[in-house]
Amino acid sequence: QVQLVESGGGLVQAGGSLRLSCAGSGTRFSIDVMGWFRQAPGNQRELVATMRDGGTTNYADSVKGRFSISRDNAKNTVYLQMNSLKPEDTAVYYCYARRIFNVEGSGADYWGQGTQVTVSS
Repeated sequence: QVQLVESGGGLVQAGGSLRLSCAGSGTRFSIDVMGWFRQAPGNQRELVATMRDGGTTNYADSVKGRFSISRDNAKNTVYLQMNSLKPEDTAVYYCYARRIFNVEGSGADYWGQGTQVTVSS
């Protein structure tokens, strides 16, 4: 069982920056995929960015060029550097992890408790 603990959320003015961190524990293996989703009030949870342990990244179009994901595989920790923040980035940001068990792709998904990011105009 993987546990995820986020930190780094808060209140920032439009145009500012924040850095989120998420530490994974409960496994001695490198977690295959780690990343971030977000959910604003009244909206569905949506992808922000993910990163495989090999380095492949995937970003939502809305954050490309502004957000950057990175990770420390040895520590099973993932980071999200958010620059040029906009009011529409306001949401609860959830850390995500996926462990893949076999070549068919079976695995398990894990979620953090969420951290609030609020961008004021």
